[in-house]
Amino acid sequence: MDTVQAEISQSEWEVMRVIWTLGSATTHDLTAILEEKMGWKSATTKTFLGRLVKKQALSTEKEGREFRYRALIPEQAAMDEATQALFDHLCAMKAGQTLENLINALTLSQHDIAQLQAVLTQKAKTAPEKVDCNCLPDDCQC
Repeated sequence: MDTVQAEISQSEWEVMRVIWTLGSATTHDLTAILEEKMGWKSATTKTFLGRLVKKQALSTEKEGREFRYRALIPEQAAMDEATQALFDHLCAMKAGQTLENLINALTLSQHDIAQLQAVLTQKAKTAPEKVDCNCLPDDCQC
């Protein structure tokens, strides 16, 4: 998995999602889209763009009188890292229930479900009977 170094805020995720979807976008395009989608003023979008460039999540190049932005981090790698970071903060014994709740809350395609079933079938072959708690250093039994 690619390592994503930038911690992206919730609002910055909105900017990144637009750029990942479009491949690249100008300041004008981004401000128009995010004003419609999020209700943001131009200055708000430009602030987030500046932060993302500083975090090295976006590159920028001058095009005439405006700038074009491109993602420097792959979308899937960013999503995987954010998800792993979240699960690193959860009790290991409750991760399975959390995943089950998440799956129940999501709309998944037939292909997604088949892929998940295949992964779970493979993991079941080597899964332990019980996952150890990681909340406390000594024999925690959440």
